[in-house]
Amino acid sequence: MAKDHGSSIKNDEAYEALRDEGYSKQKAAAIANAQESDDMQPSKKGGKSPPYEEWSKDELYDRAQELEIEGRSNMSKDQLIAALRGK
Repeated sequence: MAKDHGSSIKNDEAYEALRDEGYSKQKAAAIANAQESDDMQPSKKGGKSPPYEEWSKDELYDRAQELEIEGRSNMSKDQLIAALRGK
């Protein structure tokens, strides 16, 4: 039986399972609570944006600018992709 984590956790079993998998307390609570909400669907895939390889260099540059990536003006398309992916 799952331990009662109080009213802030809506699904104690899901919370404990996520904690066992290594999720932080905050992340596990957010996912467990979202699973219990009819308005949220945490298992659905996120955005529908195409992979960076399909973006133009200008689009990659603009995104790098939004994220304030240093040295972006001297980067090639491949370097921008790597920087945007945090590599």
